[in-house]
Amino acid sequence: MRLTVNGIALEVIDRGRREGLALVLLHYFGGSSRAWSAVIAALQAEHRCIAPDLRGFGRSGAPDTGYAVSDYADDVADLAGRLELERYALVGHSMGGKIALALAARQPAALEALILVAPSPPTPEPIGEAERIRLVASHGDRAAARESAGEITAGPLDDRTLDLVADDAVASSRLAWRAWVECGSREDISCRMSDVTIPVLVVAGTSDPHLPADLLEREVVRPIAGARMVLVPAAGHLLPIETPTAVANLIRDHLRLARLFQAARQ
Repeated sequence: MRLTVNGIALEVIDRGRREGLALVLLHYFGGSSRAWSAVIAALQAEHRCIAPDLRGFGRSGAPDTGYAVSDYADDVADLAGRLELERYALVGHSMGGKIALALAARQPAALEALILVAPSPPTPEPIGEAERIRLVASHGDRAAARESAGEITAGPLDDRTLDLVADDAVASSRLAWRAWVECGSREDISCRMSDVTIPVLVVAGTSDPHLPADLLEREVVRPIAGARMVLVPAAGHLLPIETPTAVANLIRDHLRLARLFQAARQ
C-alpha cells in the first residue's frame, strides 16, 4: 500500500496478524522492503510485519531534501503513529539499523525491542574515501550493483535474487544514494546510545566483509547497556536475503527475551 508519511508517499508492505506485537522492518542502503520478503513470510503468522520503502528508495517518494538519519527516524515514528501501533519492535538492517538506533534513542513508548541486523554503526561507517567516490559514481549501474552484491555476500546468489538486488539499487534516487554515502553513513549519533534502554540484539554474519562482527561488537554492542550479539555462520552482509530463516528465528528468540524483560519491569 501507499501511505503519506511526513508529506512523503511511502510504499509499505503490511502483512500478518493484527493482534500483539508488530514488527517494523527497515531495509539496507540501496535496497527496498522486498529484501524482507522471506523473513516476513516466516513471521507473518505470528506478527504484523510492516516494511516501508524508505524515502528515496524502492517505490517511495524522493523529496529534494530530508535525507539525514533523523529525517528517516521521523518517517518511521510517523509511520508507527499513522498505523496506530500500540506495541512494536524495530528490525533494522545495515542503513536501517542506524535509523532504528536513532529512533530507539528517543524512547518511543510503544517500542519494546530492537533487532539490528549487520547494522551501520552509530559512529561514522568505516568506508574509505576512494570507495565512497566509487559508490557515488556507481549509482544506476546494474552491473556494478550485481558485482557489489557478490562481494558482500558469503555465497553466490541466484540470478533472480541478483536481479532483485540490482533492480532496487537502480530504483534508488540519486539524491538519497549520494546523501547516505556522503552524509548519513558519516553521522555520529554515538552520544545518544545511553538512551537506548530496551532489549537489543545485534546479528552479524561471520563472513561479512563490510561490517564484520568485531567492529559491531566494539561500535554497537559495547556502548548499549545489555545489548548482545549473535553470529550467523557462513553469512555475509545481506543476511535477510542470504539467511532469512536464521534471521526470523533470531527475531523470535529475542522477542521472547524482550517479553520477559518487560514482565520483570512491571
